[in-house]
Amino acid sequence: MAGPQQAPHLHLAELTASQFLDVWRHFDADGNGYIEGKELENFFQELESARKGAGVDSKKDNLVDKMKEFMHKYDKNADGKIEMAELAQILPTEENFLLCFRQHVGSSSEFMEAWRRYDTDRSGYIEANELKGFLSDLLKKANRPYDEPKLQEYTQTILRMFDMNGDGKLGLSEMSR
Repeated sequence: MAGPQQAPHLHLAELTASQFLDVWRHFDADGNGYIEGKELENFFQELESARKGAGVDSKKDNLVDKMKEFMHKYDKNADGKIEMAELAQILPTEENFLLCFRQHVGSSSEFMEAWRRYDTDRSGYIEANELKGFLSDLLKKANRPYDEPKLQEYTQTILRMFDMNGDGKLGLSEMSR
């Protein structure tokens, strides 16, 4: 019988945005946008295993105490579950791209302003080329260097994250997630 499946890329090296999404999807098994309950337990156990494998000396506390300490530190809104932005703080994500993305459209008014600006054809959707323009501007605003292949990877990663119906564009409800 095979052992438990190791999370994709769950180690302490820097993750690309695409690898981060793979890790997220591995642990958010029910796809509800949170890592909670048994998902959180599995995440924590694999994180501790990765830390030990990397030689990070872990305290000898029991798992429950470690989880409480972990949640106190990373569950910023204290809702008992980990959201994508909180996970971006935990895992060493390449250029912390996802956090940068989230901070750019922090409030609902900023979100709607960005939506109107980048839905250039007023179709009610952000197509891949419009999303690419948004991400390019976001990276420039954050003073993050990028090249065309990296911009393409980020565009595809955001589509994979939020394009729930797989039509290759983001509707308002998908993007507001």
